[in-house]
Amino acid sequence: MKYFHRTPVSPDMVIAEAARVFGARLTPAGEAPRRRAFAGSLGSVSVTSVPEGGHNTLVTVVTDQPGESEIDKLAKHFLGTLHVLAEPGHVLRGDY
Repeated sequence: MKYFHRTPVSPDMVIAEAARVFGARLTPAGEAPRRRAFAGSLGSVSVTSVPEGGHNTLVTVVTDQPGESEIDKLAKHFLGTLHVLAEPGHVLRGDY
């Protein structure tokens, strides 16, 4: 699955949040500027954060599993945590 998300959160903060969320359950599998990859028994996921025009960051999350798999749910949870970082009053909901 591939997800795209635009956020006012800085690219460096996106990568730090990815390390926090995915690093708790997966092993780091690759590192590059503004890109991290993680892998484990659930599958693999990569996160890329690129500054976009203005104050936005384009976040791309790619998993190697079909929708509604455990890694896919973790990826959606990560995108929800970015929303909370951007808007601290936002309440994260869902079964992710």
